Amino acid sequence: MPMPSLSNSTVAEFFRHVIAARDNNRFIRRVSRQDKEFHFQNWVQQRLDELNVAYEQGGRNSYPDFRIVPVTEGYEIKGLAYPGRDMSFDSNSQVPTGFHNGRVIYYVFGRYPKEPDGDEYPVTDLVLCHGDFLNADHEYVHKNKSVRGFGSYGDILIRDRKMYVVPTPFALASNLAHFFTLVLPAEHTPGEDFEMIGELVRIEAPSLVVAYRFDLRTNDLTPDTIPNPHAGRKHTFRAWRLRGEAGTRAVQMTPARAASAPLLDADEAENE
Repeated sequence: MPMPSLSNSTVAEFFRHVIAARDNNRFIRRVSRQDKEFHFQNWVQQRLDELNVAYEQGGRNSYPDFRIVPVTEGYEIKGLAYPGRDMSFDSNSQVPTGFHNGRVIYYVFGRYPKEPDGDEYPVTDLVLCHGDFLNADHEYVHKNKSVRGFGSYGDILIRDRKMYVVPTPFALASNLAHFFTLVLPAEHTPGEDFEMIGELVRIEAPSLVVAYRFDLRTNDLTPDTIPNPHAGRKHTFRAWRLRGEAGTRAVQMTPARAASAPLLDADEAENE
């Protein structure tokens, strides 16, 4: 599927604006100590409001979090407390993708202090990336299903409610800490005020998981795979920063991700 031009995109201007917010000490504001999820999303929403761009905001489990109205784009927001779990994230509403329901999807990953000394604190580093950097499949459709007849009386329903555990850009690439970085498909250039600071290549895996079976007697989960017809296909992305912010080290794929890597199971991902 050909990528649309960035000429009508909001992504470069949005990225410039989050840089300006950082430089002007526009901090995340935590409403309460129980707010463990939406404080970073609220910070992103404030940046969209300041840009005067029309958007629709989804519900709790809708996808993406913000659907831009003037152009067919969307932003999915992932806040990551640091130090903490920042190598993977859970997605229970949609497998990450760069194209969903007619929209180009961008992910915003922001890290912030895990234990701040107050209710206002900065975004320490941020990655705004095209969804294809996480997963280039545009065809899979997420659905939750159920089966009836479980239990001794046969009247219990089992829900198959999938959750996907996905590596973040901080796991996929190096030299992202302490910077704000934009990751786009190689054919897209955000503007003359940007400087390319790395080329990132993702390689399609040798096989694809197309089904799985769960044995209720042994609690074994077994995947069914087929050969990937596009095995070895390369998807090339470029990392960008505003000029003057590039740093001295290039952004590169981490060694474990430079080639197609085996999938982590849920327990391994939780312990990253």
